[in-house]
Amino acid sequence: MTKFAVSFFWFRRDLRLQDNIGLFHALQSKYPVIPLFIFDDAILDSLPKNDARVGFIHDSLAQINIALHKSGSSLLVKKGKTQDIWQELITQFDVKEVFFNKDYEPYAILRDESICQIFENNNTISFSFKDQVIFEEKEITKEDGLPYTVYTPYKNKWLAAYNKETVLEYDTTIYYSNFFKSHFPFPSLEQIGFVESKIKVKPYSFKGITTYQDTRDFPAVDATSYLSPHLRFGTVSIREMVGFAAQNNAVFLSELIWREFFMQILYHFPKVMTQNFKSAYDGIQWRNNEEDFKRWCSGTTGYPMVDAGMRQLNETGYMHNRVRMVVASFLCKHLLIQWQWGEAYFAEKLLDYDLSANVGNWQWAAGTGCDAAPYFRVFNPDIQLKKFDEKGQYIRKWIPEFDLGYGKPMVDHAMARDRAIATYKAGILK
Repeated sequence: MTKFAVSFFWFRRDLRLQDNIGLFHALQSKYPVIPLFIFDDAILDSLPKNDARVGFIHDSLAQINIALHKSGSSLLVKKGKTQDIWQELITQFDVKEVFFNKDYEPYAILRDESICQIFENNNTISFSFKDQVIFEEKEITKEDGLPYTVYTPYKNKWLAAYNKETVLEYDTTIYYSNFFKSHFPFPSLEQIGFVESKIKVKPYSFKGITTYQDTRDFPAVDATSYLSPHLRFGTVSIREMVGFAAQNNAVFLSELIWREFFMQILYHFPKVMTQNFKSAYDGIQWRNNEEDFKRWCSGTTGYPMVDAGMRQLNETGYMHNRVRMVVASFLCKHLLIQWQWGEAYFAEKLLDYDLSANVGNWQWAAGTGCDAAPYFRVFNPDIQLKKFDEKGQYIRKWIPEFDLGYGKPMVDHAMARDRAIATYKAGILK
């Protein structure tokens, strides 16, 4: 039986058809292109069956599939071990070329090395492209070629190197006729082994971007863009988003640069996934009290801003950025629970969970990361509440019982602050 000679485009963290660099190049192949997505068991097996992020991925793929129908094509969706899926596809088709966009996380790097070896063994040519960042891991470095570990000089060099005129938009629509003509069955969420979640990813919006620097610290003001999950899964183009930010708000652009800073930190220093960037902090004697951790997770610490943030996270999968700093500092400093516990909880709950940013921000809050807040900086949750939610609008939204005699704080701030500073000071290795 003759097998079709085809190319594949492998969707991963780039769930869109337009301005997708890898797809743009794939569609110029001399072979018809099969668009593919693999639900990877290595990732899915650890997730709850109602994981909202899987639902969002499924919905995004369904939209892609509907768009592909207009060109007589469809999306091939598979579920299983990635290596097994590719072995199966190479058996089923005469796979000449495979195109995909790079992923810089440690697991993805190892996975792609393994998959590319399969391609090589079967005389399949693979092509990878930079798509989810403006500058990847080795493009913004110090003069000696070493990576930056402090944000501000990284940002300055990033801004000096960025030129919107050279950042192209990749129009894939003109090549849609080169999609493989097909009607692959599109699986339901249940067929993948998941069920719909009540938690949903919100559409992104730029309505508050022009005043972002004035409103970004006030959680009661609904001025956030809700862009982060869309960047995480690539339903939007980073080139388009950065171009918009560069024209409209420098502070918002800085937040997008932080994203790339943490991504290159993870690439160059993969130990930060589980270990302190600053090994001098390895001697800290954490309390790691499980009951205290449960109260933090459930939003019952007695500190309104901490509790409102955790309840928002648990109910919606979102948490305001200012509040993230407060709840993270509280866990690490007030309760002396090591950052890895909080990082893992956020990884389970956040719709915009991104390994590099999550690890980077948790280590920033704990004081153990690169360019982190100093260990003696301990946020006072009550002062943060007065500064950023003076009228209590945010806390009343998430703590309906607040005016009915809210509980006492589980730990005294002054005592906890002194204890944290003393513990850090005693534990920092000379």
